[in-house]
Amino acid sequence: MMIVNPKTGTLPVFSIYIATIIFRERRYPINREELPMKFKKFGGTEQKVYDLIKPITDELGYYLWDVCYEKEGAMWYLRVFIDQDEGITIADCERANAPISDILDEKDPIAQSYMLEVGSAGLERELVKEEHFEVCQGDEVKIRFIRAVDGEKEIVAKLVGADKEGVTVALESGEEKKFPLADIAFVKLYLDF
Repeated sequence: MMIVNPKTGTLPVFSIYIATIIFRERRYPINREELPMKFKKFGGTEQKVYDLIKPITDELGYYLWDVCYEKEGAMWYLRVFIDQDEGITIADCERANAPISDILDEKDPIAQSYMLEVGSAGLERELVKEEHFEVCQGDEVKIRFIRAVDGEKEIVAKLVGADKEGVTVALESGEEKKFPLADIAFVKLYLDF
């Protein structure tokens, strides 16, 4: 038998803290686009890995775009995203994978087993760190909003800048507009194919 809130039809989430039960209501599954955007802050594992492999990617001539440590199903994945001006090929990923794998095996910053994936950040990569917004100023971006803003759920515009309060873009009309991070689900580079 499942307990369902009769008013909302949602499943409860129970958290137990030393004999204290806290009830929170949550819809399942959580839709990533319902959460406000925040600049990414590395977790402990991601930061350790970033610090270990940054000198390697720099030496190989690659820009270390991002490091993600995520669980999918029963497996943990360590994903390393690299970039360079000429773009990334499979050969580049192979070239970076060996020394990254070697340093991770040597220093062993992650206690549990995981799959290492080294790949390109992609053409329509998500901008998640302040430095990503700096690097991509002047580029076309797609912004998806959590809820419609000015009647639009998604816009494409030229990136002017970003800070902890919001993302500023130049609209097609030439007008510059700043959207609060709390209204944004994500910002990605946009390429019109």
